[in-house]
Amino acid sequence: MKASQFFISTLKEAPADAEVVSHQLMMRAGMIKKLGAGIYTLMPMGLRVVRKVEAIVREEMNRAGAVELAMPVVQPAELWAESGRFEKMGAELLRIKDRHGHDYVVQPTSEEVVTDIARQEIKSYKQLPKNFYQIQTKFRDERRPRFGLMRGREFIMKDAYSFDRDQAAAKASYQVMAQAYRRIFDRFGLTYRAVAADSGAIGGDLSEEFQVIAATGEDAIVYCPTSSYAANMEKAEALAPRGPRLAPKEALTKTATPGKSTCADVAELLGVSLHSTVKSLVLATDNTNAAGEIMKTQIWLLLLRGDHDMNEVKVSKLPGLDGGFRFATVPEIEDHFDCKPGYLGPIGLKKPVQLVVDREVAVMSNWICGANEPEFHSTGVNWGRDLPEPPLVADLRNVVAGDASPDGLGVLAIERGIEIGHVFYLGTKYSQAMNATFLDVNGKPQFMEMGCYGIGITRLPAAAIEQNHDERGIIWPDALAPFTVVLCPISPERFPAVKAAADKLYDELLAAGVDVILDDRGERPGAMFADWELIGVPHRVTIGDRGLKTGEVEYQHRRDTAATIVPIAEIFSLLQAKLKA
Repeated sequence: MKASQFFISTLKEAPADAEVVSHQLMMRAGMIKKLGAGIYTLMPMGLRVVRKVEAIVREEMNRAGAVELAMPVVQPAELWAESGRFEKMGAELLRIKDRHGHDYVVQPTSEEVVTDIARQEIKSYKQLPKNFYQIQTKFRDERRPRFGLMRGREFIMKDAYSFDRDQAAAKASYQVMAQAYRRIFDRFGLTYRAVAADSGAIGGDLSEEFQVIAATGEDAIVYCPTSSYAANMEKAEALAPRGPRLAPKEALTKTATPGKSTCADVAELLGVSLHSTVKSLVLATDNTNAAGEIMKTQIWLLLLRGDHDMNEVKVSKLPGLDGGFRFATVPEIEDHFDCKPGYLGPIGLKKPVQLVVDREVAVMSNWICGANEPEFHSTGVNWGRDLPEPPLVADLRNVVAGDASPDGLGVLAIERGIEIGHVFYLGTKYSQAMNATFLDVNGKPQFMEMGCYGIGITRLPAAAIEQNHDERGIIWPDALAPFTVVLCPISPERFPAVKAAADKLYDELLAAGVDVILDDRGERPGAMFADWELIGVPHRVTIGDRGLKTGEVEYQHRRDTAATIVPIAEIFSLLQAKLKA
């Protein structure tokens, strides 16, 4: 490709609404143009990157035995009603009507459609296993689209769905996909982690997220540097502290804490460690009738150490809270505690509540909590003396760096990541809801076992930029770059030898299958170099009249701080070696 035939549109400054580096650089490099909130046009430079992502994903999916199809972007609501997601999914699901008043959705994912295909086409165990995939446009009506392609409303995703006879076969299909994903992300040249993820309401342990490591990542990744343990924050288990609970040493005392309603403020006032404080979180669960009217509300009190944060996913799995919960209202809190929030605790309640205690709090002694009286806290609180032993102890919190690793092989560390892929064992959630069965070897109908596997095609380039950039612009790995090599002739209109040398090298690289662009726009060297550094092409060859007089050109990798002088007779073989490496 020659630059004069292509479309290059760079900006010196990023738009004011571009918050993160990837959004800023993709806008400045002319890769995307904003059309509306969370909706972007892929410009020619950006589309080349996306097509390279798609090509690698497609190759590895085909290699893993998956079969490509393309499902409609607009789908009948009847299918989504069968699975129950038409109502349950909420506002992220874009619902539309056609001219006849029929309901449709703009697909955010395609479990319903692919299950409908399977139930119509797969009749016998002899047709299994099957794995269908597509690379298709999706739409999720994000409440707050932000960060460019990182969290847009319209995006491209590769979604795949496996169908198997039984759980053992489904788990085998899952492992095939998990390994295919590792090959895909290895080929992209990105630093990533595969982390155990929460499986949601379906249960089970077969769920992994693939996270690109980046300081600006939205997700917290928990891992053990001395073992292979890795999980996302939702999944990472906080182990119970070792050793017995210490004996009481302090008397239970109601201590004045005027104006100090947080654990941190109380600890500072009393001159104690935040670790000795306990926070009270009040939740509510509502029992409703068929009409959706609340018949009864149960109030729950969760106790966590003052410096720990509640993990909502863990809490949502507790018996009684697994049907959905909310934070209690101020009137509900005052009704049960006879006190406003900020001074709550488990001692002297006005009405009984369901108490759940975090593992850490269950072994604490001489701790501090609210006294259920404004401006006062209880100090010297102990289980067994001031309170009955905890009725329900559970892992309620997010882990923190330094916690013991669940595998017993070290302590945990935390880094930031951007989710770019997810593999998930579904079981029979959709096949049962939509009656997708096959006849097994015994002639009896069985529900198909399913898995689903997603990769954010348009999110991945943004994640790659977050990991690979500097003050000059993007630094693409070779596999993702819009062009792998750029040739920069200096003043070719003035020096015919420069033009001839650039054209000759360009033709040689094209013939060798190298993805090369020749910048024949006639730009000044500074402007030309700035454009390609911003765009992030990994390999640059500069051809100038002065160098040609001594038979030399300049080579510079995008990560290099300076160019290297290379004999012109050796530049082709050097590039080949660099690209192979």
